[in-house]
Amino acid sequence: MPITPATATHNPSNGTADAILLELVDEDGVTIGTAEKLAAHQPPGQLHRAFSVFLFDEYGRLLLQQRALGKYHSPGVWSNSCCGHPYPGEAPFAAAARRTFEELGASPSLLAEAGTVRYNHPDPESGLVEQEYNHLFVGMVQAVLRPDTEEVASTAFVTPPELSERHAKDTFSSWFMTVLDAARPAIRELTGSSAGW
Repeated sequence: MPITPATATHNPSNGTADAILLELVDEDGVTIGTAEKLAAHQPPGQLHRAFSVFLFDEYGRLLLQQRALGKYHSPGVWSNSCCGHPYPGEAPFAAAARRTFEELGASPSLLAEAGTVRYNHPDPESGLVEQEYNHLFVGMVQAVLRPDTEEVASTAFVTPPELSERHAKDTFSSWFMTVLDAARPAIRELTGSSAGW
C-alpha cells in the first residue's frame, strides 16, 4: 500500500520544543487535553500520544537512526527508524508517514499498524521523562534515504546479530527496547520468522 507524505496543517514543524502541542491521553489512549512538548516531558511526565516506526529493507534488515547531536532530548543516541508525536487531532498513521518523510527524506513503500505500548522511561542524561502511549508501525523502505541533518546524525541497516552487537557497545534511546519488543510480532509477520526478529 503506497503512501505519500502527509501535509502538516495542525502545527508548524519549525516551532520550538516548548511551543509544539502534544495530545495528552488517559491510560486507554483517549485524548484528555494538550500540553506543550517540553512541559509534557518534565518530571514526572504527562502521559501523551507518540508513535514509533520500524522500517526494513528488502533483505529484512532494520533501519536504525542516530539522533542528531543538536536535539534537546536524547541527542546522539541510536533508536528505531523514526519516532515522534502526532499533532493534536492528527491520526497516528498520518503522523508516522509525515515524520518519516521529514526525518529520512523517503516515504515507506509499506506502512502498517503494529499495536500500542505504554511506558514510563526517565532519561538520566537530560532529566526528561518519556511518559508515552505509543502507536507502533512497521513497514518497508526502498527509496534512497536523504536524512534531515537537523534530525538525524547517521543511519544504518542491521540484521538481528548486528543489532545485538551494536546495542552492546553503543548508546540507545531509553525507549528503544520497549518499543522493539512490543513490535516484534508485527515485525516477524512482515519479515518472516527466518529473518530472526
